[in-house]
Amino acid sequence: MIKNVCIAALLAFGFTLTSSAAVVYVQVGPPTAVVETVPAAPGPGYVWVGGYWRWNGVKYVWVPGAYARHPGAWCAGHWRHVPYHGWYWVPGHWC
Repeated sequence: MIKNVCIAALLAFGFTLTSSAAVVYVQVGPPTAVVETVPAAPGPGYVWVGGYWRWNGVKYVWVPGAYARHPGAWCAGHWRHVPYHGWYWVPGHWC
């Protein structure tokens, strides 16, 4: 009974439950990305990791970009749309 109430509440707030607990679909797409002014790198070996919209369970919240030290390139995370399910976040990673 309580489980059904929780599922109904999640669906009412725009979530679609999937078989994978790692993916949460959001029925409303993210806002347009914020244009960030990228400051000069703090030194060699630093890569800019751009900001992104994070879903906090109620709304999108902007997470600002920052420099990270790594010898490789950063493949930015992005929101992917799946018809009939909604939007889900694909995390960024080192390429």
